[in-house]
Amino acid sequence: MFRVGSFFRFFFALAFLTILVWSAKSSAVAQQDKSAADQGTSDKSQETDPLKRPINEKQKKQNAKSLKIELSKQDKKWLDEDVRWIISDEERATFKQLSNEEEREQFIEAFWQRRDPTPDTAENEFKDEHYRRIAYANEHFAAGIPGWKTDRGKIYIMYGPADEIESHPAGGSYQRPMEEGGGETSTFPFEQWRYRYLEGIGQEVIVEFVDNCMCGDYHMTMDRSEKDALLYTPNAGLTLYEQMGIANKASRFTQGGVERLGASPFNHDMQSKEFDRLEQYAKLNRPPAVKFKDLEEVVSHKINMNLMPFDVRADFVRVTGDTVLVPVTLQIKNRDITFQNKDGIQRGTVNIFGRVSTLSGRIAQTFEDTVQVDVPTELLPKTTENSSVYWKALPLRPGRYRFDIVVKDVNGDRVGTWSKGVMVPEFSDDHLSASSLIVADQMEPVPSKNVGTGSFVIGTTKVRPRVPTADGKPISFKRNQKMNFWMQIYNLGVDDKTHKPSATIEYNVTSIATNKSVVHTVESTDSMGNVGDQVTLEKSLAAANLQPGTYRIQIKVNDNISKQMVDPSVTFAVE
Repeated sequence: MFRVGSFFRFFFALAFLTILVWSAKSSAVAQQDKSAADQGTSDKSQETDPLKRPINEKQKKQNAKSLKIELSKQDKKWLDEDVRWIISDEERATFKQLSNEEEREQFIEAFWQRRDPTPDTAENEFKDEHYRRIAYANEHFAAGIPGWKTDRGKIYIMYGPADEIESHPAGGSYQRPMEEGGGETSTFPFEQWRYRYLEGIGQEVIVEFVDNCMCGDYHMTMDRSEKDALLYTPNAGLTLYEQMGIANKASRFTQGGVERLGASPFNHDMQSKEFDRLEQYAKLNRPPAVKFKDLEEVVSHKINMNLMPFDVRADFVRVTGDTVLVPVTLQIKNRDITFQNKDGIQRGTVNIFGRVSTLSGRIAQTFEDTVQVDVPTELLPKTTENSSVYWKALPLRPGRYRFDIVVKDVNGDRVGTWSKGVMVPEFSDDHLSASSLIVADQMEPVPSKNVGTGSFVIGTTKVRPRVPTADGKPISFKRNQKMNFWMQIYNLGVDDKTHKPSATIEYNVTSIATNKSVVHTVESTDSMGNVGDQVTLEKSLAAANLQPGTYRIQIKVNDNISKQMVDPSVTFAVE
């Protein structure tokens, strides 16, 4: 029988148990709310710097997948093809972190600006040259894959054309150099590209490419024995020591290292040099360093620096089909030079340093010199407006270059800089062309022993150019001076019967103020004696024959045989 006392004891026990359960749940909910609040605070702090938020592998994969979806086809192509060989790891990582198209467009614009050798001009020569190299690589180095993907294309895009190329397109018999062991062997097709200098890599850099699949795909190699088609053939393609019995061919495969060359008296330190080859290989595969990144700082601080002012001009004269003589003329006013008294003579000293580099940063030419100007003390005040002129002739191949020139006034401790992109023209043999039209204050023949040598000497004539000033004013002459004009004409047509050219040359001096001709003369190659397809024009004019003012001289050459014409002109002033 159920009792009342037992019922009440059961009821109170059940109620107490219910209260315990409810308290435990309330405590758990409160703890969860507190954790959520703490997590919310942590999330807010992380949101202030999302780059520091820890990312697990799963999230990294999701981000990478999202990036592939967000990147446009143009962005993917730009990153994976256009700049694949020249973009740094840091730049690539930064680009991948960008969140929208606008940021990526700004990045691409800044990428090319950092590499622009002449940021003060609208043209970006580095970018133009880069895409020209890609086009060239695709045209010349394709091998089942686009040319830009091949090793030759990669090196060409990164470092430009080699200074010399030794090519063996069919392989065949090959006499090894002694540093490779000597002896005769047979090779796969291979090429050796020689660069005189690559910044960040060194001098006399030789890059070897081997086509051991005979399929046109030349790959870059560290192992010079890889081109040896008889490497694995016993008793064939032996080195000099192996022929003499001093060495065994099997030892090539047991000595270790990255190369399997036979020993010779000229490569006894072969293993130690392999470290140099490994280092060079690693550097060649590294994106070239960004050039000219200090240029913006120099330009922005130029107005605040104690600069040494000077003016520069560059002229172009053909030497051979692929070489151009580039005379560089510097002009410094005596008033900008600090003179010091040396035994009654006022002496000014200026140090000059110049460097010519390709757009990829490879140095093509350098020059340095010290120029001294001596003036008697009593004449110094009268010569302050005179100028001192320095001249350096540089042989260069056609193409785009960056010229950097630094001038230091030794006594005054002032420094001036001049940087400019210069396009050296190509004087091809298939059309009429002309050198620079040089306006000179001195022009005279040189003795036969000095032909082609010495300052201001071009061929058989000494020509000292007048240099226009940086403020844009034309070259000026005083009325008691003589004006000289020098120019060469190339590729005149030659008559098949007479074996002589036939051309007329018009000299026309026009007043800028009135636009009227004040001097006009015409001459013909028929009256010039025995001339060929190249003619040097030399004309002098007394400034006294002209009234003070600004003029333009135009030299128009009409080739009667090829029916072509050139008509360069220069502006000058008479004071």
